[in-house]
Amino acid sequence: MPDIDKVFVIAMDCEAETVTRHLSDIAETTLYGRKVVTGFLNGEMCAVIVSGVGKSNAAAAASLALAAFNAKILLNAGVAGGLQPSMHVADLYEVKAAVQYDFDLTQLNQTPMGTLNEYQSPFLPLAVTGNFPVVILGTGDRFNDSPKDFELLTSTLGAGVRDMEGGAIAHVALRANIPFYSLKGVSDVAGSGSTTEQYLKNLAAALEKLAAAIPGFFAAVK
Repeated sequence: MPDIDKVFVIAMDCEAETVTRHLSDIAETTLYGRKVVTGFLNGEMCAVIVSGVGKSNAAAAASLALAAFNAKILLNAGVAGGLQPSMHVADLYEVKAAVQYDFDLTQLNQTPMGTLNEYQSPFLPLAVTGNFPVVILGTGDRFNDSPKDFELLTSTLGAGVRDMEGGAIAHVALRANIPFYSLKGVSDVAGSGSTTEQYLKNLAAALEKLAAAIPGFFAAVK
């Protein structure tokens, strides 16, 4: 595969389409069971790897971006659940830091919840373009309306949005010492009814708002 500096790692096909709709000279292939789309965005070559949902899928796809394309920058675009009552469906946020809120070594290491074994802080830093409001992202392998998770994410960790992939991509990028940018569109807001029902109702609107922002987001990534 050719070297490509900027590679998107995106969970679902519908999220990946927010990027691929803007590409020219598209080519599609499969690498280790994952769909990969390459093309030109704003005149610059990029790749999109569709990882699948969840942290292990995301980490594997991020590692594939490094191994297959020698990526210098990782990017992510997708939907996320809003955790703050002031948020609205289709609001866009950049992630300034991510935490894997379902990672727990507190009993062994006495480190705060979400702290990976090789670090002392639970928060993994991301790069930002400065063109969008910024939030902390909580990443975990579950989609639920658990009050316990909400309390951990908001009161303990200060997260503004949650997903199932971003923290894992951030981990790979940090270990590889390369920048990682993530742009999230809010698909549901905690406290506004069933997040599942909101997600299903609002997914298309959140994706359309996200798609409209992709060219400008990509252009601002350095």
